[in-house]
Amino acid sequence: MLNEINLTKPYRIDMKRIITFSLVVIVISFTNIFPQGIGELAPPKPLEKFPPNAWGMDLMFGDAGFGLGTFFRKQLDEKLTAFADLSFSETKDEREVEYYDYYTNTFITLSKLNRVFQMPINVGVQYRLFENVLTDNLRPYLVGGVGPTILITTPYELEFFNSFGKAKAKLAAGGYLGFGANFGLDKSSLVGITFKYYYAKVLNGGVESLRDRKKTEIQGFFITLNLGLMY
Repeated sequence: MLNEINLTKPYRIDMKRIITFSLVVIVISFTNIFPQGIGELAPPKPLEKFPPNAWGMDLMFGDAGFGLGTFFRKQLDEKLTAFADLSFSETKDEREVEYYDYYTNTFITLSKLNRVFQMPINVGVQYRLFENVLTDNLRPYLVGGVGPTILITTPYELEFFNSFGKAKAKLAAGGYLGFGANFGLDKSSLVGITFKYYYAKVLNGGVESLRDRKKTEIQGFFITLNLGLMY
């Protein structure tokens, strides 16, 4: 464990600050919900037409750390959008407790046997909400996806990058549910934020993050920043 390098925990994520910032962004977007004055009547404004396809990357922030992903979306109609996405992030046992080793200037976790990474591949749909109530500058939606998840374990006692030479893989099945919103009226770029809860059931046994403690279920919450192009 003493050769553990800082790359295993190069940052400390403050989830409360991330959630607070995300909520502030959404609240600010709601300030333009009712552009029409009280008591005024006006015909409903037709919905903006956005390009039907979108491709981009996801920046993920969760309790276990930072993750990256990519996505493709295809709009089916005004309410439904189909998508496929893939991501890669670390997952941890809820009993893990990190300590700072002043001799090696690294974070270590007692009784930790393996680092565990998840790579879910999901397909699903987004369902747009309040399209006739909110302005097109804010486009909220519900989202759900299902698919296989590849779990990769690497020995914790080895240096971070060298440990991938001893990596093992297992398969899980699951998906996620969440809600989010796309922002802005730009017809070429996509900016959004999504709150997702992941769940996966490990097939054929489990994975060991802590010694003598096998996990047969993987779950976690992520805040995801969506950045992409529409065409």
